[in-house]
Amino acid sequence: MAHSLVLIAGETSGDMHGALLAQRLRERMPHISLAGIGGERMRAAGVETFADFSSMAVVGFWEIIKHLRNYKKFFDQTLAYIAKQRPQAVVLIDFPGFNLRLAQRIRRDFPAIKIIYYISPQVWAWGAGRIALIKNVVDRMLVVFAFEEELYRRHGVPAVFVGHPLHEHLREAEETAAPLALAFSDGHPRIALLPGSREMEICRLLPVMLAAAQRLRATHPTLRFLLFKAPPVEQALLAAHLRRHGDLPLTIIDKHHYQYLKQCRFAWVCSGTATLETALVGTPLLIVYRTSFLTWFISRLLIKIPYIGLANIVAGEKIADEFVQFSATASNIARATENFLTSPSAEHIRAKLTGMRAKLGEKKASECAAEEILAVLKHTVP
Repeated sequence: MAHSLVLIAGETSGDMHGALLAQRLRERMPHISLAGIGGERMRAAGVETFADFSSMAVVGFWEIIKHLRNYKKFFDQTLAYIAKQRPQAVVLIDFPGFNLRLAQRIRRDFPAIKIIYYISPQVWAWGAGRIALIKNVVDRMLVVFAFEEELYRRHGVPAVFVGHPLHEHLREAEETAAPLALAFSDGHPRIALLPGSREMEICRLLPVMLAAAQRLRATHPTLRFLLFKAPPVEQALLAAHLRRHGDLPLTIIDKHHYQYLKQCRFAWVCSGTATLETALVGTPLLIVYRTSFLTWFISRLLIKIPYIGLANIVAGEKIADEFVQFSATASNIARATENFLTSPSAEHIRAKLTGMRAKLGEKKASECAAEEILAVLKHTVP
């Protein structure tokens, strides 16, 4: 009987990491059966998805409450699939609000199925009490920051540092890129706009970014703007916002993201995985985020670290300004960008970004993760 895995990813970054993991698993075990929840990247990598993550990709306490019915549908659908197929193991990729609850039910209802978690919940930022839950329900935790391995092992959780998959994605992009074909020849400085991959994020952040762009154009008429479109974002959604700012010299980028991002002078980035991606590319950035008032208020009470941006968290210092909730305004974004464009600090900031990238190490995360998963499978009777 072929080995069988179910992979669960709930958002764009998880789909990207899950796809690369699926490729590495198939390279090592061509006949492995891979199914789960994912998006177009995981399907292209040979994962048979029984549900698409796109309608699950929300963030925040109030936003999740509003989508509880949808979440329950996916939850029940996933449990029904697992009950019918009885895979040897389930690989949970990030997405802790859904995946930790799923792990509890799998452990209770199907104790023989191994549970592997790839990309840990951020227990070091908030919710440290979840470590006890993880210890009870997860057979192997595959972490992407070196300090997480020590944290989990201190609490008796079998954890392995596999490296960060973004580092791997970036290295692959650099190896396969044709930078001259993508280079801009007009000499204009460019600002990157990365407003997120969820509709909620686009609606809250893109109007602010576009307003900031208009402010900057008044003092820097040579500036050009690149709007980075994440795969699940509908073109029509972006177009609706852009119609209100039709005079901006703006280009939508929907492929070769890393290569174009590297050519930008500065970037405005929605808090999340994209902040780390931008920092790894070496482009100076600021971080911006808005959410519902309830989510923001609860987060203020729960989060125990000084920064929200992964770039700052990994660096251990503020290498990117953060504008969150009420401070996420067009005037603040424009002012911070103006300060950067007119100061001599660009090379100093790029040096800090290079140092942050070194902290992630040189491991190829998906390869290490695949080896760990196959090690678990080999000790499980198919």
